[in-house]
Amino acid sequence: MGSRNFTTLFGAESTAAEVIAGVDLTGRRAVVTGGASGIGVETARALASAGAQVTLAVRDLAVGARTAEDITATTGNKDIHVHPLDLADQASVAAFTAAWDGPLHILVNNAGVMASPELRTPEGWELQFATNHLGHFALSTGLHAALAQDGGARVVAVSSSAHHRSPVVFDDIHFRERPYEPWSAYGQSKTANVLFAVEAAKRWAADGITANALMPGGIRTNLQRHVSDEELARLRAQAAGGTELKWKTTEQGAATSVLLAASPLLEGVSGRYFEDCNEAVRGELGARTGVAEYALDTEAATLLWQVSHDTLGTRD
Repeated sequence: MGSRNFTTLFGAESTAAEVIAGVDLTGRRAVVTGGASGIGVETARALASAGAQVTLAVRDLAVGARTAEDITATTGNKDIHVHPLDLADQASVAAFTAAWDGPLHILVNNAGVMASPELRTPEGWELQFATNHLGHFALSTGLHAALAQDGGARVVAVSSSAHHRSPVVFDDIHFRERPYEPWSAYGQSKTANVLFAVEAAKRWAADGITANALMPGGIRTNLQRHVSDEELARLRAQAAGGTELKWKTTEQGAATSVLLAASPLLEGVSGRYFEDCNEAVRGELGARTGVAEYALDTEAATLLWQVSHDTLGTRD
């Protein structure tokens, strides 16, 4: 049996606004990847509502600009910035980290691609792993000095219960030997997000940086653009085992991200995986609940960190 270690009074139906209520982020700087769509918008809006300076790291600057205007209009916070970032393009990631100046207090690795057809980066890397993990790994390590500058920084990795579908297959991460399967590739990348948080928590503890991963819940967003309605219905029915799985609103879907990014309740908590604003039960996997043992495996986390550096040609 697993054990639930960290609980809050928030739950599956809590919204980002409820989680951030009473929190003052004045003088704090945040980056939200994919901050112009889906739960990224509501994550950014909540942080902005608490007074943070928020940078939306996005692929589409026009959409980002419209989102920034909307966030300013709803929160009154004019300190919203938009900066280009394509996580599948290492030159774009490097440009973003090089342009960052001064401390960074909150990094929400939110952007992602789900169940795409077989696509590869120019380097030959499988796109979902390259985007969801390697891009965020390069971004986070590239911003490490900024995160360490003031102490008390938080890194948030948006994972998914889809991590249940696959561990990181170190022998063939990029599907060069095995047949490509979209959901296995997505699951592997989401496991990598959790393992990243586990290792970052250990490596960066001395810098006062905490890192946690989360499952936001089932939300209809642009993330599912590669998944047909029929496929989605089939997967939901299969996962639910005959019961109805409820969709969350984007405001509810952003709540756990915001909790990890900003709530004083999470002070000093690191290297864990959350769902519905509470720590998930380890090793007890439901349709959308629980965290797989392999996603919290410390040896796999250390290996992934090294493999990621080797793949990117970088080092700490």
